[in-house]
Amino acid sequence: MKKSLLFMLTSMNIGGVEKSLLSLLSVIDRDKYEVTILLLEKKGGFLKALPDWVKIEEACWYKKIKPIIMQPPKLTIRGFVSRKDYLKIPKFTFAYLLSKHFNNRYFYYSAIMKDISENHKKYDVAIAYQGPTEIIDYYIAHKVHSSNKISWVHFDVSKHMVNKALFERIYKKFDKIFAVSNGSRKCLINKFPSIEEKTDIFPNIVSEKLICDLSRNEVNFDETYRGVRIVTVGRLSWEKGQDMAIRVLAKLRKQGYEVRWYCIGEGNRRKEYEREINKNGLLQDFILLGATPNPYPYIARCDIYVQPSRHEGYCLTLAEAKVLKKPIVTTNFVGAYEQIVNDFNGIITNMDEEDLYLKLKKLIDNSWERKELVKNINTSEYNHIYTIDKLF
Repeated sequence: MKKSLLFMLTSMNIGGVEKSLLSLLSVIDRDKYEVTILLLEKKGGFLKALPDWVKIEEACWYKKIKPIIMQPPKLTIRGFVSRKDYLKIPKFTFAYLLSKHFNNRYFYYSAIMKDISENHKKYDVAIAYQGPTEIIDYYIAHKVHSSNKISWVHFDVSKHMVNKALFERIYKKFDKIFAVSNGSRKCLINKFPSIEEKTDIFPNIVSEKLICDLSRNEVNFDETYRGVRIVTVGRLSWEKGQDMAIRVLAKLRKQGYEVRWYCIGEGNRRKEYEREINKNGLLQDFILLGATPNPYPYIARCDIYVQPSRHEGYCLTLAEAKVLKKPIVTTNFVGAYEQIVNDFNGIITNMDEEDLYLKLKKLIDNSWERKELVKNINTSEYNHIYTIDKLF
């Protein structure tokens, strides 16, 4: 009899968490496991990439409470008034004020999720895959029937706004909390000491064969350009550090270096970065390519891969750049040292643009050093496959 697995995410937008799920699904034996993907919103660039044997469901209840979560409380109360739901006003107001007073959003979610029906199907394992995400972890903890419950933490919780009181209550309902790196696990335990015995490490799965196969796809990537091509992959957001990359490139160009920097990804900082690019006169040199489900041909054809992130849990794109044997420069976020040995198979910089500039400049000047870094990359660490049995 097949084991039933439930994975819950917000959507299948193009991002590292969603990509890691696709890699995980690629090693699940469909003859042994029945997999359901529950999405808050059934959308995203990776939606069509989900295997056809996986059941995809949408949380229909989310449309009802999304405005309450996203908008200011005053607008929620006005909505109750306009719909003449007067009885909901005192309950909502009390829950909101109580949560704010005690800095405990558990009261808030208990109130707004009270009328949400339970998921009556019984699963062997239910996984809040995009942890820590308040609504997903709360729903799996309180509304899903499962023999085992797992929260999968993909982020560095020391760098994210995590309501401690809320998750202390929620984590009591989980049997296991996975972190994607040793560093992110340490940060998790430091914030929530009581869950140490429940925590374990389950790194993102990296399919070397799949990445190499996809990297051979044809793309138009400034093939006539004779300068140094740098690639960065990640959503356009503050934590991914593309703003530092723009200023670093401006310094390199002022020094006369023939360099172009290509950013793959989309996000809420695009307009801001476009203004920064224009201000620094980099319209032809710092190129925002947008999001794509397959960034590998660009990584494979670049001269240097740079990850300027301010924080990451594991950083899947760093592992993918290693698979494609690229000289790597990365900032020193949690998890970087678990993939890169500094000055051996990559360069690790401080999390500031000056150090990033100096070390990138040195690497551009020394082609022999780039060759040494590539020579020392060992991808054998990705040749094993984590068995899905670890989830049990």
